[in-house]
Amino acid sequence: MIKNLLKTVFLVAVASLSIGAHAQLVVEIKTGNENPTPIAISPFSWSGSGVLPEDVAGIVSADLRRSGLFAPVPQEDMLSFPKSAEEVNFRDWRVLGTEYVVTGRIEPQATGYLLTFDLVNIFGQHKMFTKQVSGGSRQLRDIAHRAADEIFQAITGIRGAFATEMIYVQEEKRGGRPSYALMRSDIDGARPKQIRRFSQPVMSPSWSPNGQEVAYVSFETGRPAIFRENLKTGARQQLTNFKGLNSSPTWSPDGTKMAMVLSKDGNPEIYVLDLRSGKFTRLTRHFAIDTEPNWMPDGKSLVFTSDRGGKPQIYQLTLATGQVDRLTFDGDYNARPRVSPDGKTLVMVHRSRGVFTIATMDIKTGRMRVLTETRLDESPSIAPNGAMLMYATKQGGKGILAAVSLDAGVKYNLPSQRGSVREPAWSPYFD
Repeated sequence: MIKNLLKTVFLVAVASLSIGAHAQLVVEIKTGNENPTPIAISPFSWSGSGVLPEDVAGIVSADLRRSGLFAPVPQEDMLSFPKSAEEVNFRDWRVLGTEYVVTGRIEPQATGYLLTFDLVNIFGQHKMFTKQVSGGSRQLRDIAHRAADEIFQAITGIRGAFATEMIYVQEEKRGGRPSYALMRSDIDGARPKQIRRFSQPVMSPSWSPNGQEVAYVSFETGRPAIFRENLKTGARQQLTNFKGLNSSPTWSPDGTKMAMVLSKDGNPEIYVLDLRSGKFTRLTRHFAIDTEPNWMPDGKSLVFTSDRGGKPQIYQLTLATGQVDRLTFDGDYNARPRVSPDGKTLVMVHRSRGVFTIATMDIKTGRMRVLTETRLDESPSIAPNGAMLMYATKQGGKGILAAVSLDAGVKYNLPSQRGSVREPAWSPYFD
């Protein structure tokens, strides 16, 4: 029975990688906050020669709109285009119902650009801050995302995550054969670039805590094997080469260990690999399938999926004692656990009445909340600020990425311009 179940699991996993083509993702906002804050991002001035290759103010506006918490004023509705806080006419902006105005000036530097920007509170009639962000000649988008982060945090009190990135899996036909790739892009889908391409399936990407490496499962050796790869140099190391399952790699919060699933001893169990010594430690011992481990933020325990109760549910394993406790009870299927950065919320793939959705559960109270509405939602990955999560779903018969806030008030899709994508992994902060 276990052998047949394992075979089914892998067939489903490999089949799920039959996705689409290489293209930039586009943002389609579905729903936002019921009362988004009106904000105006006045076009930024440019003191250099020629025309900038990116609309920095437009990127900042798009970032804030995508959060669902802000309603940027369209440029055609603006009564003026102030370049500094001193040029802001409070009366004009109050007429439009605008609560905040952002002004900015971009200057050329020897190796790139400097953005100086102001955040102005219209109803309070005062400047909240003036800040500067600089970057290289190819970093205008980075400058814009970092400015959006500063604005977002100043108004909401939540650290922004617009300057983060994601990794995802894509597949395309080349010469009639499937070709698989790990892709890396801005969190809004812009600037996609290939990390590595494979002739065999690749799956389960996982960022290192410092954002410098990624771990993944590749079938290039003829069977699943876990690799780690340096994103800057491209250097990589094969970590496992055991018969059977080698799956679900996930880095410990301090980056020194990696949890994974191995069946080298005959049954799928949770193991931890010490990345410095190369030593494997087996954590679970049960005749059921234990899989999909994920670390709690304090590094003292793991959550994982197991069918030891008859159907897949989520359990927590305390490393110091080896004690295992069941966490989920609602629904007949709960899997792919992810934990919010504050350790209070569990995110999972949840099935009830035959429908797969993304759901959250308050770990302390056990209260469950369904976030999504489609039937084939999977692979949730949480933003480092805990405000949003990315997941894979389907639209028009093809795989796309989508995002939803943890309060379910904000939703947007990121379909590829052509083909399909899946298995998103949201990066940590890069500082």
